[in-house]
Formats: sequence, structure tokens, C-alpha cells
Amino acid sequence: MDLKDIRKEIDKIDDQIIRLYAERMQIITKVAEYKQKNNLPVSDEKREQEKLADLSSKVPHAFRAGIQKLYSEIFRQSRAYQTKLLNKEAPRYGLLGRKLKHSFSPQIHSFFYDTPYDLYEIEPEDVPKFMHTNDLDAMNVTIPYKQTVIPFCAEISDVAKKIGSVNTIVRRKDGTLYGDNSDYFGFSYLVQKSGITVYGKKVIILGSGGSCLTVQSVMRDLGASKIIVISRSGENNYENISLHHDTDIIVNTTPVGMYPETGISPIILSDFRRVEAVFDLIYNPSKTKLLQDAEALKIPAFNGLPMLVAQAKKSAEIFCGKSVPDGKIDEIVYALERHTLNIVLIGMPGCGKSTVGKILSEKTGREFFDTDFLIEQNENRTIPQIIEQDGIDAFRQKESAILKGISKQSSKIIATGGGIVTVKENFPLLRQNSIVFFIDRNLEELSVDGRPLSQAKGVETLYDERIDLYQLFANHIIKSKTAEENADKILEVFGI
Repeated sequence: MDLKDIRKEIDKIDDQIIRLYAERMQIITKVAEYKQKNNLPVSDEKREQEKLADLSSKVPHAFRAGIQKLYSEIFRQSRAYQTKLLNKEAPRYGLLGRKLKHSFSPQIHSFFYDTPYDLYEIEPEDVPKFMHTNDLDAMNVTIPYKQTVIPFCAEISDVAKKIGSVNTIVRRKDGTLYGDNSDYFGFSYLVQKSGITVYGKKVIILGSGGSCLTVQSVMRDLGASKIIVISRSGENNYENISLHHDTDIIVNTTPVGMYPETGISPIILSDFRRVEAVFDLIYNPSKTKLLQDAEALKIPAFNGLPMLVAQAKKSAEIFCGKSVPDGKIDEIVYALERHTLNIVLIGMPGCGKSTVGKILSEKTGREFFDTDFLIEQNENRTIPQIIEQDGIDAFRQKESAILKGISKQSSKIIATGGGIVTVKENFPLLRQNSIVFFIDRNLEELSVDGRPLSQAKGVETLYDERIDLYQLFANHIIKSKTAEENADKILEVFGI
């Protein structure tokens, strides 16, 4: 069979997919009628998540991420079609920005309404054309365009004027644009939830972009005694930041440390001897290096996810003209954390991490990674061969390199090698975007076949050397039972 014949086979399958898709959407008509008759909402988040997990479990691991994306889009289109059938012509919403591939905004806004919410990645030179020609009913705006869009608005709100930044735009009935700012509410909510007192405190803000303006305004209104903006080339910059080592509160508004360039911080936090709290507006990864440094120094630290959800809640109110309870914010933050955080498995060689990981993948529909398997695949050698030929130190370097690549991703199941905890640099990698589970299995049940370190040192000695590290790295300890029971316990603790 040549390429032409293969493509004909693919065309046949595509024809079947199109036919089945049309049939599915026709059945949606009946669903919409039933929901209208019984006064049911169009969206059913719980059923969609259950369905995604079920569908993912029916295909090989390699296809599961694709199935999730495919059906998430099908569900979105189904909701929009139902809305249209119910004589509720769906408005069009979206997010304008430059780099949006990893934005959580569509997921967040799906909690507030069934209307499609799309991402618009636009280069700076194309923003004027987009603002003049788009047909969106409302949009959010993110970096670097929160000030760029102001001239395109016929009117802006008082809070947007005060801040000098617009992140929420609605199209009025006459076609003109009205600019507002929901970031103010979002950051205010984040500070309020943190319990940190701002009044009378010195605050430094890292970065001078649109978000900085919002943070300045909130901190000023909360009574900060002094607010210093650190930029790359202003009066206060990273070269003379030592002048402000006496600050009380630090807020990072820069993208430094954001996915995919994780593991870096804009400052050396340990230089700030009296700092009381750190806020990082980044939410992906969940814990940037700045936040992990704060935790290590026992400084209260907060990421930007609550702010993101809170501003989305405020935007939804502006878009739709109706109020949303603040309690919805915490509910969505929890759901997003459960959806995006990885589940990482650590433990002794032979404790069953790979087996449990595969079960978790099947139960959740999440993609599964095994660091040992990935190393062997990259090297085209077994782990024992690598250790014998290159030495243990070289193996650990390869292991850390693999971990660095996968640990910053989201919504994965990751099984690690037994010695991953012996390299301290792996700690921030494992903890930046994951909940780490230590599977603690009885030593007599551990197999040593094909495990050179277990054979050389003995299981008991190896365990004694590593137990403190396992406990340090882990968020939770699972006293091992059967693989199925371990997986169920992990999901129970994780909260999904």
C-alpha cells in the first residue's frame, strides 16, 4: 500500500467522523429540548469530567491527551449549540494577549457561563487591526496590551482611569468599546485572602508593566507606607535593589519564572532580611522559584491563581451584567488546582510506583510518565547498563534532565526512580507544579531484580539512607497496600 492508498483510508475515516459528529449534534437538539422543559442548565461540569475520564480510559496512553483535547472542544461546541437552540444567541468572548497557549482563562470562564471563550494571540503590530475588526461582544486583555488598548475605548471606568490600565472590554449597543479593570478586584481579593496586613508597610513591586499599575493602586489604597517599583532601567532597578532590602512585602508582576521558563527568580530572596510576605502573580507553575524560596525561608507566599479567578469573576459580572457570589472563587481555585497539578510518585525501587501510576492514568485519563522508562528510551540502554557504563553520577544527571522537562507540565502522572530524592536540585522540580506521594512499602516486599543499587547495598541500607529524604520530598505518605488500593487512596487525598 503506497501513501496515496493510505491517505484514502484516512479520508474514509474522516468521512465517518464527520457523519458521526453531525449525528451527535442532531441528538444535542433533543438534549436541549429536555433541559429547557425541565429547567436544567446547559452546562454539566461533573458529567463532562466523568465522560472525559471514561473516554480517555478507552484508548492507549499515547492518545489520551489528544482525546481529552478533542472532546473538550466537542463539549464546548455542544454547549454553544444548545445555548443557540434555546433561543439564547451566544455572545462571543475571548482573551487578547501575545502568548496565551498555556492560559487557564477558558477553563475558568467556563465555570461562569456556557458562552465560548477563545484565545487571540496577536503580535503588537496587529493589535490596531484586531481592535477595529474583531466581532467579540466582550474580551479580557492581558500582557502586554493592558495599556495599548486604552485608545480604542470610547470610554473607560473610573477604576481603569485611576490605575491607567484596562483588562476588561465590552462592546456597547452602539458598537463602541467600554474599558474597565477587574484586576483591581482580583489583586485586592488575593491580599484579603492571604491575611497579610499592608497598612504601614514598605512594598516593592518587581516589574513596571500593566499589572504593576494595578498592584500600586491596591497597595496605596490599603495604606502601604512606601511603594517602590523595581524595573530594569528605572531609578530603582535590579542593580541597586540592595537599597530596598528592608522591604516588608514583595510582589512579582514580571513573567520571570513562568512556564515554560521555570526555575528562575527575579531576585535573591534571602537578601531581604525582614520581608513578611511574597506575592507572585504567576500561577503556572503553581510554585515559582521565588515562592519556593519563600517557603524555604518560612515566609508566607502566595501565587496568582486566586487573583486570576477573582478577576475572571469580576469580568464575568461585567460581561453578563449579573453578580456572582465571591464563594465561587474559592470553589474554582480548588477545582483548577486539582485539574492542573501533577501527581508525582516517589519511593524505594520496587515499591510499585510504575504500576500505581498506570492505574492512576487509567482512572483519571491523565498522561503517564515514568522517568526510568524515558531515560532508557533516550539512551537506548537499560538503567543497569547506564549505571555500569557511565557511573551513578552521570545517571543522576540524565534523570534530573528528564525530570526538568516533565515536572513543569500540568495534569500529569509521574513515576520517578527510587533515587530521585538523593539530588537536592530535584526537590524544587518535583514540588513546583505537583503533589508528591511517597509510597512506603514493606521492605520484605521489595524486589531487587534488575536494580543494581538495591543489590549492591541491600534494601535495608538503601532505605535507611533515603527515608528522611522521601519524607522531606513528599506532601503525603501512602502506607502501601495493593496497587489498586494505593491508587484509590492517592486520588482520595488528592481530591479527585
